[in-house]
Amino acid sequence: MPFRLLAALLALGVTTGCAEVAAADDPPTVVTAFYPLEFLSRRLGGDRITVTNLTKPGAEPHDLELNPRQAGEINDGALVVYLKGFQPAVDEAVQQGAADRAFDVGSTVELLPVAGTEAHQEAPGETENAEAAGGRDPHVWLDPVRFAAITDALGERLAEMDSARAADYRARAVAVHRELETLNAEFATGLRNCARREIVTGHAAFNYLARRYGLTEVGITGVTPEAEPAPQRLAEVAREARATGATTIFFETLVSPKVADTIAREVGARTAVLDPLEGLTDPAGDYFSVMRSNLAALRTALGCA
Repeated sequence: MPFRLLAALLALGVTTGCAEVAAADDPPTVVTAFYPLEFLSRRLGGDRITVTNLTKPGAEPHDLELNPRQAGEINDGALVVYLKGFQPAVDEAVQQGAADRAFDVGSTVELLPVAGTEAHQEAPGETENAEAAGGRDPHVWLDPVRFAAITDALGERLAEMDSARAADYRARAVAVHRELETLNAEFATGLRNCARREIVTGHAAFNYLARRYGLTEVGITGVTPEAEPAPQRLAEVAREARATGATTIFFETLVSPKVADTIAREVGARTAVLDPLEGLTDPAGDYFSVMRSNLAALRTALGCA
């Protein structure tokens, strides 16, 4: 073989080998289904992973429909972090091509039953949503204690995926877990002494938070925020709001406040935002800042000392 050809082949081999090493060192891509899982994955992965969120900022995640590019991201991702039953399109895509690379955060903690499903069956979509979720409430991230348990489990799953950096993922999980413990203590203290303990919300997303801190949620609609409540349900909520002396009817950032406004006018209450954190609307905020804003809003509404 001529020397120049041999040199060229050797050079090509060296170049190709370097490219393969570089590719092997590229951060693995973690595909997340909606904001709280994106936030947690970014915090645990740091610069060790690339995170893609299937639900774009400002979009409502409940009824996410995947386009071909997003389906491809699920198929190509090193890990898919999702909540089984919350987004049927994601469930289907995972089953079709990513079951062995998927991490269902709902499998790591106890999920509560959907609260008051029977009271909302006349609202279109409510029964279907409850069945799709296996009758379980998906809004588990609003309980800092359960979210801390998910943090631990996801840290371990990332360590399994990328064993060379396992210590980094586990160390970050410990740090985030401690932040969530602090947040839990703030909520427990801030909601301990309140004049009222009932919260009226646009949709029943806050059952985990309410149970954790001894509150009672009255949801205008059930677990699906877009569902139109029946007139009977509106009248029932208005009666409960009057009976409990509610001063505030809560609405959320990703859904129209029209129904909350209607109830508030009916009972002479004001409206305020209580964010279920299904998506992030303020790019300057994050999970912790929004949760602390929720705590401030609750303390005002409930007359907490």
